[in-house]
Amino acid sequence: MENLLPMTLKQLGRLDVIHRAKRREITQKVAAKMLQVTDRTVREYLQRLELEGPGFLRHGLRDRPSNNCIPDGERHRIESLLRNRYPDFGPTFATEKLRELHGIERNRKTVQRIQVSLGLWKPRRVRQQAVHRAYRTPRFTFGELIQFDGSYHFWLEMRLLDADGNPIELCLLLAIDDATGKILDAQFAPHEGVLPVMGFWLNYAGTHGLPKSIYLDRFSTYSMNHGLAKDNPDTLTQFERAAKEAGVEIVHAHSPQGKGRVERAFGTLQDRLVKEMRLAGISTVESANAFLRETFIPDFNRRFGREAAKRGNLHRRISRKELTEVLPYVFCRREQRIIRNDFTIPFKKDRFQLLPTPRLHLRPKEQVDVHELPDGNIRLLVRGKAANYHALPPTAR
Repeated sequence: MENLLPMTLKQLGRLDVIHRAKRREITQKVAAKMLQVTDRTVREYLQRLELEGPGFLRHGLRDRPSNNCIPDGERHRIESLLRNRYPDFGPTFATEKLRELHGIERNRKTVQRIQVSLGLWKPRRVRQQAVHRAYRTPRFTFGELIQFDGSYHFWLEMRLLDADGNPIELCLLLAIDDATGKILDAQFAPHEGVLPVMGFWLNYAGTHGLPKSIYLDRFSTYSMNHGLAKDNPDTLTQFERAAKEAGVEIVHAHSPQGKGRVERAFGTLQDRLVKEMRLAGISTVESANAFLRETFIPDFNRRFGREAAKRGNLHRRISRKELTEVLPYVFCRREQRIIRNDFTIPFKKDRFQLLPTPRLHLRPKEQVDVHELPDGNIRLLVRGKAANYHALPPTAR
């Protein structure tokens, strides 16, 4: 009795047509039309049915390993690497590392199937219903709009710990060009406060110049969010004031999706950058910043960057004199204090003693402009002139 169980329903249907042609219930031309083959193929099927039986319709590699399958030795090696070195890597990133570091050339789908079989990767199946949004066309010229934001994350994982043995959360400040999608600068900082952001843009200006505009969210460093301040458009944050003095336009996003390019970049960095630094054994903020600028950013831009729609560069170049003598006192924290009768002024937890300054007559009750620079230095200005001072010791405060 013919064993037809291993055959598919499609193969059984084809076999039925061939049997009907054999019994001459239908002509070979009709059978060829039903099977969508030629008359010659039908005659070949009838001959093979006589010689081999109905099993000739089954594929020759059924129940056998594929001719293109990965050799067992290579598959075991890939499985070992994925388990031990890349357990939390996505398929694309793992495929790149297998090729770059181990010389294993396999496509992403193959690596993904192995990860799924090992339980290291779970494909996305259910997607939430998307909120309808309008697409914003990227700017056309390099330097026309720079998207900037900060992202808090345990970037160095358990390799950077505090005194209690807990991992330290760092803030990655990131500037990405809207026209090209390239990272122009990135820096790890303790927080997204005024001084780290001012220091970032001072360094940015020295490297690229000043962009035409910066695209920001409404975090308190960048936007005055107090209800009363919103009613007064002249009320600016420290960073808005610095950007205005430097001639840079500030554009505020109304939602995280508005600056989606930098948000997506953070998603990529929290996956790739964390693992790249893990592989490189980086455990300090200094080495992490060096790795960012020397290794990761050039590689990121090579992979994900694109050419701008229009040629040109809208950054304004900065002279050395402007960079050293002007911008440090623009990109800084400015506050005002009043000189006391003992010619001291308080600032934060410190007290400064004003000293006699040539060509500057100091008077009590006079206003002092305090400039706190990103590097921590303090400059005191009275009527626009720098005043000499020294910090009082804690016991004198």
